[in-house]
Amino acid sequence: MIESKLTTPQPTEEDIVAEKSLRPSRLEEFIGQEGTVANLKVYIESARRRSENLDHVLLFGPPGLGKTTLAYIIARELSVSIKPSSGPVLERPADLAGILTNLAERDVFFVDEIHRINNTVEEYLYAAMEDYRIDILLDKGPNSRSIQLALAPFTLIGATTRLGNLTSPLRDRFGVILRLDFYSAEELRQVIVRSAELLQIALDQDAAEEIARRSRGTPRLANRILRRARDFAEVDGTGHLNLEMARNALQRLGIDEIGLDEMDRRILTTLVKNYHGGPVGIETLSVALHESPRTIEEVYEPFLIKEGFLQRTPRGRVALEKVYDYLDLKPPADKEQQEHLF
Repeated sequence: MIESKLTTPQPTEEDIVAEKSLRPSRLEEFIGQEGTVANLKVYIESARRRSENLDHVLLFGPPGLGKTTLAYIIARELSVSIKPSSGPVLERPADLAGILTNLAERDVFFVDEIHRINNTVEEYLYAAMEDYRIDILLDKGPNSRSIQLALAPFTLIGATTRLGNLTSPLRDRFGVILRLDFYSAEELRQVIVRSAELLQIALDQDAAEEIARRSRGTPRLANRILRRARDFAEVDGTGHLNLEMARNALQRLGIDEIGLDEMDRRILTTLVKNYHGGPVGIETLSVALHESPRTIEEVYEPFLIKEGFLQRTPRGRVALEKVYDYLDLKPPADKEQQEHLF
């Protein structure tokens, strides 16, 4: 049975548990994102020398690349505590006030999916980030009054997969904005080898390279595929994960030579066969696939666009020539002219 959700970069419950044991604790242990890590070292060391809190940090990029891991590493490097939360959880100003008033000086407040934070809560966050204070409204009506609470200087670390969804006032209050990009196959191989050592998996180098090549540039997926390949190696083999066993596992998981899974193939096939290669709107495509537009946009499209299969245009999604080569189909006569147009 093909696990169509295996290559979804959103974390599963198993991922959350596994990542705690696999997560590096220092910047020196963090693999990949060399420019981002190098800059972070400078910012952190500068803050430590001044004995000040680090400027607010915004981490953005596709899911599964290490934004949460970096947030915890920053807190550890600063030798402070970290309080994690997420945008959808912070529904009321009181929720925000309860967290911020309990932060010690220079602590880290980590907000995942910060682009989904409530608008009212966001407005309270402005003063907290700039002036380290928060205004709380007591009671309602004519008896209402406002009190101002002083906060200890803290560092807000926000993580988002959709930088464009952040309002300008919030985005401008971050002193450090860092982008995380997809990993190379070599970087993923290093991640897989390290994870295999921690999980005590007997792994051949060529098997690690094969898994890395098909992991869509995402460490979370690489670790997830590694764990599933280990399962096949233990049940169908001796427990040793060699190249043959890795390829067999990847085939049974429905992951092809370039890392596309069943849903990726459905997206490309639907776009080409149902809509003649586009352009087609995301809403129409989501109805045809029985999948939410947000899932298509955030989970599947980034890799398909990066690999040159799709293009987003003002009129909708367009299949590029590489899709027809992949599906072994002949493009429409006007496809070449259409691609030049877009």
